[in-house]
Amino acid sequence: MSDKIKVSIIGAGGYTGEELLRILVNHPKVEIVEAVARSHKGEKIGEIYHHLNPHDYDSMLFTDKTDYSAELYFVCLPHGESMGVVADLIGKGKKVIDLSADFRIKDVSTYEKWYVPHSAKDLIEKAVYGLPELNGDKLKGSELIANPGCYPTGALLALLPIAKEIETKVIIDSKSGVSGAGRSVEEEMTEFCNERDFKAYKIGSHRHEPEIKQGLDFVSGNDFSVTFTPHLLPVFRGILTTVYVTLKDNSTLEELLEKYTVYYMDKPFVSVLGEGEMPSISSVTMTNNCHIGVYVADNGCDCVIVSAIDNLVKGASGEAVQNMNLMYGFDETLGLK
Repeated sequence: MSDKIKVSIIGAGGYTGEELLRILVNHPKVEIVEAVARSHKGEKIGEIYHHLNPHDYDSMLFTDKTDYSAELYFVCLPHGESMGVVADLIGKGKKVIDLSADFRIKDVSTYEKWYVPHSAKDLIEKAVYGLPELNGDKLKGSELIANPGCYPTGALLALLPIAKEIETKVIIDSKSGVSGAGRSVEEEMTEFCNERDFKAYKIGSHRHEPEIKQGLDFVSGNDFSVTFTPHLLPVFRGILTTVYVTLKDNSTLEELLEKYTVYYMDKPFVSVLGEGEMPSISSVTMTNNCHIGVYVADNGCDCVIVSAIDNLVKGASGEAVQNMNLMYGFDETLGLK
């Protein structure tokens, strides 16, 4: 009798679903029993994703609906579409890790302001916000995990160690590879990459802004003002986030690096770089790692923190697998090293 968790991926036709297929096929505690992707119904996984070894999937076919045979469901559907599917699965006693924003924002009115009317409000409090470096202890045994957004993951990891020690005005400047926009705009993004352009977008109106603020408010107990500006880079994957803050009390770089090192000492996927070092996207691509660099101005209070993650791994599917490991009490690095 197999001791593996039977897993389904709903929305396996998108980038995050594809990444989950890539990661989970080698996970020693997982059996993928279903890959739901309406646009690929009846097609073989290996014939759609040519870089994945078809022998790993034993000729598994994409399906257009679930048969509820799995124990755990990764739901990779668009915001607004996910909530109804999640409610159905939870109602049937299934465990869910949701990669949409539908259960991340705890205040319903805030969610509905930035997204759509919510049809499963009763599940919002039940959902655990799945940033492992913040809520690791709360994830064990949970039934519903709200996987964080990619930009909030990079921004919050840059700020968690000092959230209580900074002034409440934060400026965040993030640059993402075009895969963050999703496969639905792949053609437009490919054209964008071919132009080798670089631009800011959705200034003051990006949906991840309230999620970042929610995380900072929760950790610090304060009411933060967040200015968040995302940019599109002419690369496929990765996020580089630069955060500008002012410390309440002066600090040396050595003191600040010590705080970061201590905070992330037992967090296996976060590395704090040494004095004078700053992270790069290339150093974290295709990994679940986050690299962090810190700078303190001569005045001892103005700080710049830089983080780098792969938006499809630590910013989405890899973090979801890390959350699954914690949910079931596994070593959180299982299947991710």
